[in-house]
Amino acid sequence: MNRKWSGFSLVELMVALAIVAIIAAIAYPSYQNQVTRTRRADAMGAMMQAAQALERYKSANNFRYTGATLGAGGVFTNQIPVDGGAPQYTLTLAVTPTTYLLTATPVPGTTQDGDGVLTLDQSGNRTWNGKNCWPTSSSDC
Repeated sequence: MNRKWSGFSLVELMVALAIVAIIAAIAYPSYQNQVTRTRRADAMGAMMQAAQALERYKSANNFRYTGATLGAGGVFTNQIPVDGGAPQYTLTLAVTPTTYLLTATPVPGTTQDGDGVLTLDQSGNRTWNGKNCWPTSSSDC
């Protein structure tokens, strides 16, 4: 008697499901880590753009940073990402006549929450989580 079997048995289906679950358990944390690093790199790039805008402001205003602001009507946006997506960092600016300090703070409740604060000053000094560096590539400071 010839019977044609079609489909999968329950055991085969469960084995395939277990394999998919294991792959997902390994891949998802790696994906989340990559998303966090990418958003941090976006913040660092936005801070560099803000620093350039501040230098242009200084050149146009008697070589002083006094009066420079962020946000609506300011030299640069105060939200990161700058393209208007869901805010991941809030950018703040502290100025004196000859210095500035840009600070990118993660927005609470986002994937960046707990990633650490980034700073950049007029001398190009960069800090992340209190360390005197910004993370590059896959290695952190």
